[in-house]
Amino acid sequence: MSIELTDLQLDRIIEMAWEDRTPFEAIHHQFGLKESEVIELMRKHMKGSSFRMWRKRMAGRTTKHRALRTDGIDRFKCTRQRTSGISGRK
Repeated sequence: MSIELTDLQLDRIIEMAWEDRTPFEAIHHQFGLKESEVIELMRKHMKGSSFRMWRKRMAGRTTKHRALRTDGIDRFKCTRQRTSGISGRK
C-alpha cells in the first residue's frame, strides 16, 4: 500500500470496513484504497482472530460490494450520517 494514512484515517477505514452497509467502493472513493488494499490493511492492523472473524463476516455480505446490492440502494452512506471530513485524497 503506497498511501500514507494518519491514525484518524486508519481508524475510519477500519470502522467503515466493519460496517455491514458500507461498500468497499465507498472506502475506495474516500481514501483511494482498493478492496485488496483494505484487506491487507485489516490483516496488518488487527489481531489474527479478529481478522479471520471479519473476513468470515464479510464473505457473504452483498452490501459490501456495490455491484451485488439491490437496485434501490444507490448511495454510500445513510442519509442521517454526518460527513466525517476525513479524506485520504490531497
